[in-house]
Amino acid sequence: MTVKKDKVVEMHYTLKNDAGDVIDSSQGKEPMPFLQGRGNIIPGLESALEGMKVGESCDISVKPEDAYGAHRPEAIQEIPMEALKGIENLQVGMELQSQDEQGNQFIVRVEEIKEETVLINANHPLAGETLHFNVSIENVREASEDELKHGHVHSGSCSH
Repeated sequence: MTVKKDKVVEMHYTLKNDAGDVIDSSQGKEPMPFLQGRGNIIPGLESALEGMKVGESCDISVKPEDAYGAHRPEAIQEIPMEALKGIENLQVGMELQSQDEQGNQFIVRVEEIKEETVLINANHPLAGETLHFNVSIENVREASEDELKHGHVHSGSCSH
């Protein structure tokens, strides 16, 4: 079967950065399932997989604009320590939930803690990076009606 829109795909992958460091991998685990064509994975990888068949493997490089976007300096802000009162054990690297003026929620990471202020970063950790994938297509199957309706693969633990 072929990878195409609305098919459930299971793939093994290894993700590396430009320096060749492994960032993530499914090796030694179950293959990663996703619903093709529904934005469950980054756009550049999803389009590169289109048309592949079970048993095929390849190397795919995805530019930042087709992955997590460019690194945006304006997404790094210094905020008053007082804005984070009530957060216990604030640490560098901690992820916090924030929201914009329209109420849209997003994640920020604590980059630096100063005496009166905290430097936070709303960029995705892989923003600005070209991502290098080695992928192998392990299985492709028809999606269930529920998976198509909900827009993602259902496992035994899905509770819609």
